[in-house]
Amino acid sequence: MTRETIHRIRAAIADEGVDAVLTASPENFAYVTGFLVPSQPLMRWRHAMALVPAVGEPGAVVVDMEESTVRRQLPAWNVRPWGEFTDDPMEVLARFLEAGGLAGGRIGLEMDYMPAGDFARLCERLPRARFEAAEQLLARLRQVKTPHELELLRRLSRISDRAILDAYRAVEAGMTEMDLAAALTRSVYAQGAENFKLLIVATGERSQLPNVGPTDRVLQAGDVCRVEIFAVIGGYHAGVCRTAVVQQAPPHAERIWANLTACKHLLLEHIGPGASTRRIYETYLAKLSELDLPPIAFVGHGIGVHLHEQPYLGPYSDATLKPGMVLGIEPLTYRTGHGYGMQNKDMVAVTEDGCELLSDVTDSDRLIVVN
Repeated sequence: MTRETIHRIRAAIADEGVDAVLTASPENFAYVTGFLVPSQPLMRWRHAMALVPAVGEPGAVVVDMEESTVRRQLPAWNVRPWGEFTDDPMEVLARFLEAGGLAGGRIGLEMDYMPAGDFARLCERLPRARFEAAEQLLARLRQVKTPHELELLRRLSRISDRAILDAYRAVEAGMTEMDLAAALTRSVYAQGAENFKLLIVATGERSQLPNVGPTDRVLQAGDVCRVEIFAVIGGYHAGVCRTAVVQQAPPHAERIWANLTACKHLLLEHIGPGASTRRIYETYLAKLSELDLPPIAFVGHGIGVHLHEQPYLGPYSDATLKPGMVLGIEPLTYRTGHGYGMQNKDMVAVTEDGCELLSDVTDSDRLIVVN
């Protein structure tokens, strides 16, 4: 994955006329290298930065605590450690750039992540360098996945999907949301995921709340349950959401779910190369309006090293879908007016002639029933 990604970055920076791209965020470090430095997302000051120059070998500047991990993952890279308690990381970075002949170069940098104080010191240390925002360049490159990325997201999609189904099968009325979460995370790890993000367990009246975690609420007959999880490997995410009912569906739930299911199939029918993201959203809105329910700001988004990436299937921008893009699509309504919310989220890859449903473990056309 790293070789093809670096090739793509080099082609892009040649078009942009810059001399190198330097990542600052954990997400784009993972995009460039294929793995996530464990402590960087937890402690922002533990800089781990990947450098892709137009000419020469890629390199990395990392905190000394993570040096051994990075060298094991990138044995052929030029890795420069900085001491967490003894060095100014910007000074070490500056020397690294100087050694690569970039002291006076044009360098693309993630301006939306690099702390302002660190950036000011770096500019002071390298007064001839020209730093330019690179976050949009990287975001654009990430939209179309490599074959390796596609296979990884396919695997992650199935892990998330299977974990939710396993969790629903493991619980019954009288157990709690915490029991549901325990079964869910157990399955994620048993299937080989390295981690997970944004664990949502929302049952009964709590199913109306968008992004809430599990509580000790007891599952009761007639509850609607919304469960979503993003399984993670190598810094990549795949998010799946499934809705279930405990023993029996409450009033109107089957009708609402039938509409959301029709919305899902409508989206799958319209997603393909050359499709307009805004037009897909408008098609979805027309179908959802049959329920006279409030719309959401988007019904799908790109996904990869970020939970949300471009493009969005929504009204505020328009993009053309291309083969290799991966989307999370999520027909949903948090406020049905009946005391519960419902959601169905799937992972979809744009192919040469249409799309592929990546989260294909569960038949979500029917509401899952918890005993």
